[in-house]
Amino acid sequence: MSYPLRDKVILVTGGAGGIGSALCHRFAAEGAACLVADIDTARAERVAAALPGSGHTGIGCDLLDRAAVERLFDRVSAAHGRLDVLVNNVGMTSAERFDVRSVESIRREIELNLLSPLITTRIAIPLLRAAADPRVVTTVSLGGIFPLGETPIYTASKFGLRGAMLSIALDLRDKGILAGSVLPSATDTPMLRQEAVDGGNALQFQDPPQQPADVVAAVLRLLDRPRLEVYPKPSESYLVRLAMLAPNLLPRLIPLFRKKGERGMARYLEELRGRGLARRDGGHWELVGEA
Repeated sequence: MSYPLRDKVILVTGGAGGIGSALCHRFAAEGAACLVADIDTARAERVAAALPGSGHTGIGCDLLDRAAVERLFDRVSAAHGRLDVLVNNVGMTSAERFDVRSVESIRREIELNLLSPLITTRIAIPLLRAAADPRVVTTVSLGGIFPLGETPIYTASKFGLRGAMLSIALDLRDKGILAGSVLPSATDTPMLRQEAVDGGNALQFQDPPQQPADVVAAVLRLLDRPRLEVYPKPSESYLVRLAMLAPNLLPRLIPLFRKKGERGMARYLEELRGRGLARRDGGHWELVGEA
């Protein structure tokens, strides 16, 4: 790689999740020191302990608590004095429909998906500036381009996050910090499994979900050749960007894809059952394990 990871200090938010833990394992395998930040302290510590190499730390942090975020970076400063790569990977979604959601749940999802990466990045700036070639990588989503009717708050947060990170990247570039975003489609993680059993957005199941390793590969490409955005599945990105050239046609276009998506989601649920991760109880699906 033109951006060698050996001896780099890398912090991954949501680091104990499906994509986050996969990123940490790859970074650690390349010789980086990983800081696994997650709201679940025990899981963060387990992920850090299982990483190859040494110098890894699992840290519990509620990214909605500014004081906790500041303490997080105080720990990074005390231990390393710099931060080479910040990966804003935290995120959440809900299959609960907009017309029945609580205002509190709407606010929490917006704050976690949109505001927390911005605040985390801002607080990290001094430590990034202390690094020789600092980078910021943000996991956005194709939901940051294409509206998902069943999950409008997720869509809103990702539309906003995409725009903000494009702007931040333009601003920070001349200040010595390179920033870019990865826009995955549906990825086989605990979050997607939960959404599937809850009957979430079926449109994202046009094709089988990609694996966390596909997102990791996209992040490595972004670090190796800095750009504003990369897509793990370029073919899907072409389709959604083309559809958004004429948004008024979406009410007619979406039904053409919904049936295929529903069949894809049904196949995914059956696959989860075969893997021992889900079961059907009467007419409802539920998760029974975690990868």
